[in-house]
Amino acid sequence: MASKRDYYEVLGLSKGATDDEIKSSYRKLAKKYHPDLNKEPGAEEKFKEVQEAYDVLSDSQKRAAYDQYGHAAFDQNGNQQGAGGFGGFGGFQDVDLSDIFGSFFGGGTTRSRRGSTGPQRGNDSFMKVSISFMDAIKGKKIELSLALDETCSSCNGTGAASPSDISTCSTCGGTGYITKRMQTIFGMMTETQTTCSTCGGKGKTIRNRCNACNGKGFNRVKTKINVNIPAGINNGQQIRVANKGERGINGGPNGDLYIEVVVDRDKIFNRDGNDIHIELELSMVDAALGCTLEIPTVYGNVDLKIPEGSQNGTTLKLKDKGVKDVRSSSTFGDQYVHLKVVTPTKLTKEQKDLLNKFNDLEENKSSSKGVFSSLFKKKRK
Repeated sequence: MASKRDYYEVLGLSKGATDDEIKSSYRKLAKKYHPDLNKEPGAEEKFKEVQEAYDVLSDSQKRAAYDQYGHAAFDQNGNQQGAGGFGGFGGFQDVDLSDIFGSFFGGGTTRSRRGSTGPQRGNDSFMKVSISFMDAIKGKKIELSLALDETCSSCNGTGAASPSDISTCSTCGGTGYITKRMQTIFGMMTETQTTCSTCGGKGKTIRNRCNACNGKGFNRVKTKINVNIPAGINNGQQIRVANKGERGINGGPNGDLYIEVVVDRDKIFNRDGNDIHIELELSMVDAALGCTLEIPTVYGNVDLKIPEGSQNGTTLKLKDKGVKDVRSSSTFGDQYVHLKVVTPTKLTKEQKDLLNKFNDLEENKSSSKGVFSSLFKKKRK
């Protein structure tokens, strides 16, 4: 039998991956290989491999055991592991072997984990939606078209024409699994459990199928849902829509739908958290004399007073003119206006004469105040 791939390799991660990285990789790969979305040969096997890897690495205790012992932490057959096997202790030179032997001798009988034959909640599903910058600021209601597997209303997810058509599986006795006993190389008895091939792990067999769903227990339907995009949502944040994810098992409820919001960039406004930043070009005359200008904010234009003598790079703040905090209806960010003083590049003779007169006045003023102007000799064309 082919050896299992490393769980980190399955998810395309390194051993030091964070919980968020594990979850993100699982979501992408599960969507890529899900049997309902990918009909290519081998996709279902890869989906199961991804699911198995995530089940272990997303659980802190299982992950710790896996990091220490590898697949041996969950193997129940007592077979050789890796090239050396237990006979030569290959691959386990740096671990405490008493912990491994304890799992074989501690309880006498071991069992592999089996799934429940009762209703189980479906997996969550994910999608992205793009909105404009201003829609993210002000909020918006959108309509989405979805294709969902809904529990059949005729049979309530059982797949049977009537309750009397449902019988306990005679092969597994209603457990949904088959138990096999075997003796390990250490002389102890172990039990392994595999899904019952007769009932597919459901523990029930159906005599007459439901006509409405043809025995599947669900129907594929196309529907439209309204989603409220809250004001202040930021790029990359998600919205949860309950019970609109993948179908449940054995009549269980659907999972949830997570919608990731992608916000378009704006030509004027730059967002940083809940704050807004804009750049304002200002003539050197307005910067020197000061003025009041009408400038844009995400909520409309407002008057901004430019102080006399403002310098290039000066930043002015408009309080509470930023983005509303998505978690609070009364908390807003600020808007920051970054001044960019523009120097004219083409001057008329009259303008040059005026600037020269202004310069002479400045030099006289500096000289009278004892500025070391004599150290710098200025030459003009």
